[in-house]
Amino acid sequence: MHAGGLRQRALVPVLVFLGTVVAVISSLGAPLVPTIAAVDHVSLSDAQWSLTVTMLVGAVVTPVMGRLGDGPRRRTAMLAAVATVLVGCVLGALPLGFPVLVVGRALQGVGLGLTPLAIATARDRLTGERARSAVAMLSITTVAGVGLGYPLTGLISQSFGVHAGFWFGAIVSAAALAAGALVLPAAASRQPAPLDALGAVLLGLGLGGVLLVLSEGESWGWSAPGLLALAAGAVLLLAWWVWHELRTAQPLVDLRSLRNRVVLTADVTGLVAGVGMYLLMSLMTRFVQTPSSAGYGFGASITVVGLVLLPFSVASVLSSKVVPVLARRTSPVLVLPIGCGLSLLSILVFLFARDRLWESFAVMAIAGLGVGCTFAVLPGLIVGAVPAQETGSAVSFNQVLRYVGYSTGSALSAAVLQAHTTPGHALPAGDGYRTAALIGCAVWGLVAVVTIVLPRHGVAAAPGVTVRAGGKPPARSVGSADEELLVEESMADAAAAEGGAPVHEDGAPR
Repeated sequence: MHAGGLRQRALVPVLVFLGTVVAVISSLGAPLVPTIAAVDHVSLSDAQWSLTVTMLVGAVVTPVMGRLGDGPRRRTAMLAAVATVLVGCVLGALPLGFPVLVVGRALQGVGLGLTPLAIATARDRLTGERARSAVAMLSITTVAGVGLGYPLTGLISQSFGVHAGFWFGAIVSAAALAAGALVLPAAASRQPAPLDALGAVLLGLGLGGVLLVLSEGESWGWSAPGLLALAAGAVLLLAWWVWHELRTAQPLVDLRSLRNRVVLTADVTGLVAGVGMYLLMSLMTRFVQTPSSAGYGFGASITVVGLVLLPFSVASVLSSKVVPVLARRTSPVLVLPIGCGLSLLSILVFLFARDRLWESFAVMAIAGLGVGCTFAVLPGLIVGAVPAQETGSAVSFNQVLRYVGYSTGSALSAAVLQAHTTPGHALPAGDGYRTAALIGCAVWGLVAVVTIVLPRHGVAAAPGVTVRAGGKPPARSVGSADEELLVEESMADAAAAEGGAPVHEDGAPR
């Protein structure tokens, strides 16, 4: 087989490898926070920055990378991101002190913007069922990587020390960089859109402020004047960003696409589902590690905690194989309530059955199926509802909303448990987990309602999306066969672009 054919066959494995590597590396910080505090002689709140800074940088960089990935610079942007992650891993691995570790973790955050570019690449280079399957798989790499990263981090750090995990990340990143350099194709020939620098700055500062408030609210105090001022400033910046994006000719994120109910459903679902996902994961990691002398918990080690999360990753990967079949038999939009129902079931099991360790494994397996079904279908909905030249930007914005949801869920779990901790005690009462689980039930119930109600009245065709001959968008409701047709036609556009036949926004060849 010639080299071009080999590269084409290797494309999907390499894209999945890139996404999984980044997800695993991004999760390296969480289990190591107490160890980093002890090794580098800093407080736990300061050591938390080794996790917070990665999410902050990822939220800022992801939409910028998404816009760069919509032009001819996608391959360069992806390789540069992996190289940056590699440098960050090396800095984290070297015993140069806590400030250098934080810088390294910040550089690793750049890699969080890779998944939307991988999805855009799959849309451009693949067609039909292979494209849909690849997009579904890529969407859950960040979810599956968290469950893989925790046990790997725990095992490596317990066996070889805190810096060994980052050396492992450096080795894997180097392998990903080499694979990407050999396999990643050049992007379809499109005119590079100018980067909306003001939009990038406003979104970066606004999201950075929001994530800082969510991550530091517990340590600063939720009613602290400084925190409230930061929250108000972040909201004002985001409001300014929305106003700017709606007025500029070349926005960083085309917010007008939210008029399309498919895109709006995907974005709202990504945000709220992210809250529900990290709420349960944060509760589970603390619950399993709590000594049984507290009246609950199992006193498990970091490695055991990681193993509890492993079924989450396995089930989410399996769900990515089921989703394309389920979507063909029903509709991509109808898969969302199914995933939300499974996630709701997982939090209900945690609410009523958490006395035995095996029940924790079962909870995370059910949660993995639910979150996997939910997140696997979101990019496919967006891909089918926006023009090809907007794929990277639209998917990256959905990814940013997930990061905000993750941070919100983590902060929410910490706030609820802190509210149920008696002054002078280190551990919360068991009722704190019951209250947090009830909140989780409400969150997943809300997501389910959103996925059912928002799409019910149909969707307007997004500007630039291919329509049938005659120039009129098909009259359809979300969930109909036309929605699947729209995805297939979008894939056909990508195939035409791959073959070198440029197309107009209306889908006609030039």
